[in-house]
Amino acid sequence: MGVNFDLNDLQAFRAVVELGSFRKAAESVNISQPALSRRIDKLEEALGVRLFDRTTRSVTLTTIGRVFAPSAEQLLDDLDVALLGIRDVSSSRLGHVTIACVPSVAYYFLPNVVASYHRRFPRIRVKLLDTSANEVLGAVISGEADFGVSFLGSQESEVEFKVLLQERFVVACRRDHPLARKKRVTWNELYEHEYVSVDKTSGNRMLLDQALSAVSVRAPSVVETRHVTTMLGLIEAGLGVAAVPSMAMPGREHHVLTSVPLVDPVVKRRVGIVTRRGRSLTPAAQQFYDMIMAMKRGGMGTGEAEAGDAGRKPTTRRKTAS
Repeated sequence: MGVNFDLNDLQAFRAVVELGSFRKAAESVNISQPALSRRIDKLEEALGVRLFDRTTRSVTLTTIGRVFAPSAEQLLDDLDVALLGIRDVSSSRLGHVTIACVPSVAYYFLPNVVASYHRRFPRIRVKLLDTSANEVLGAVISGEADFGVSFLGSQESEVEFKVLLQERFVVACRRDHPLARKKRVTWNELYEHEYVSVDKTSGNRMLLDQALSAVSVRAPSVVETRHVTTMLGLIEAGLGVAAVPSMAMPGREHHVLTSVPLVDPVVKRRVGIVTRRGRSLTPAAQQFYDMIMAMKRGGMGTGEAEAGDAGRKPTTRRKTAS
């Protein structure tokens, strides 16, 4: 006996899973809410199970629904791959792409890619998972993200890491801080001042601990945080200085914060695209990937990123970073 449901029913199911609402899901697939409900009812009847628990205020997956969701997603992705062989990606296509990235990367150049991608494929939804480097890696390995953009992964056997750019660490400080008047600052000089650091769960902390094993720290940090975003807020409030990736800094016109290059040693991190080894990208994800690589070939990321680079517009707002 065949299973009595079709592609439209699976697409309706995926829309409800992603949007958490029958109304929003119906709008996303351009049908009425009653019609979408009928598709879900048909799918549940064909499978002989309830996929959603529905109340007047919320829609949640049942235990069986959570098990079924990845299989439905894989079926739709496999169909997407098959269709790529007979027709090109076009603006009429539906789909989605999920990119995991550290927030500094999301701010530095991904907005331009997302904007271009949306203009070309307006019906494909883009989801950005802006999170820590370790969680980016985990999202790629688990399949939660199609691919990632991060600075960790080059040593992992399960992923491939393609370098986009490299950036150096700089001192972040207020413009009225003594270090702001210097052309360069050594790590030992930085540690003579009160400073803020990220904790040991941070990918940046791991990178710095390896690079600075020979540098003596005279005193522990005055505050330890999990995110560079928080560090910059504390520094802006006058609580010491910090070592941050250059992409994390706001533009040159920021009225409070500035940066100075760190030397002895110069510490750099490489930012690249992380993909799961042996796993092909979906057509929607491949188009996004190709746009990032085209941006690199066009000049973005071919050199070393510094705070206030031409790759982003100067701003007076403090941006998130990791």
